[in-house]
Amino acid sequence: MNIYLSGRGGFAVEVADALLDEGHKIAGVSAPRLRKGQSDEGNAMAWDRLRGWAFPRGIPWTDSAELRAMHVPDGVDVIVAAHSHAFLGRKTRARATIATIGYHPSLLPLHRGRDAIRWTVRDGDKVTGGSVYHLTERTDGGPLAAQEHVFVPPGSTAQSLWREHLAPLGVRLLLKVVADLAEGRRIEVPQDEKLATWEPAMDSAPLFKPELIALPGSTPVDSSKWALHSP
Repeated sequence: MNIYLSGRGGFAVEVADALLDEGHKIAGVSAPRLRKGQSDEGNAMAWDRLRGWAFPRGIPWTDSAELRAMHVPDGVDVIVAAHSHAFLGRKTRARATIATIGYHPSLLPLHRGRDAIRWTVRDGDKVTGGSVYHLTERTDGGPLAAQEHVFVPPGSTAQSLWREHLAPLGVRLLLKVVADLAEGRRIEVPQDEKLATWEPAMDSAPLFKPELIALPGSTPVDSSKWALHSP
């Protein structure tokens, strides 16, 4: 299978290596231009790890902020999003002849959003998991291709839960779905919108919208209870 990989960081590199080990081809990648907090474009050590992985292999790279349909080569079978924060539009997704899939570290439709693992830990969930889904116009809302649960060990942090459980699960589930697609098995299970939850990124500003929770003439509401703060 010819794969186009959109992602970032160590997880995207693990997925890329695993796909190559399975005999697939990486036709191109998109990743952020620089690692967070670094600004020296001329220093390869400041590049995102996926970009650094692609360069010595001669694999074309595109800045994920600039990714458009024209950047996806002809002949791509599957576009894989692996820890990608870039929105893949309809025309870009259409460049894949078979499917565009992504991994989300939650049991979708629960915990949609960028900080799913941090909200899992904050909410005290005992069970979580990973989901591979078909990308659509709705963020994290496309039909499921594979899903598996894991128990949350006591004392878990977002970092340990990702590193020890959800990242390895993501690599395995993505490989499984790509293998299914290669053999003509296309699984699409609609998400149950009645169960859907969505949380904002924890590094965003607190939500303070008293006009949304108090009507004229009503008893004043302590709107601090409605602000979303990082732990």
